[in-house]
Amino acid sequence: MASYYMNLNAQQEGDREVHREGCSWLPQVRSKRYLGEHSACHSAVAVAKQYYSLADGCYYCSRPCHTR
Repeated sequence: MASYYMNLNAQQEGDREVHREGCSWLPQVRSKRYLGEHSACHSAVAVAKQYYSLADGCYYCSRPCHTR
């Protein structure tokens, strides 16, 4: 299980990226929302979509969930 976070700052396309703890692209404390412990990015992205419908996995740490 890993901790996942959502970047609260929208990307250029309007989506919010979901990152696994330890990712070098994970934003600073004030710009992220904790999404909980997950065994894979899919469930973390599902939680993120409860806040923002355009949530997407990070290309570097959550590539299976990266769609944009």
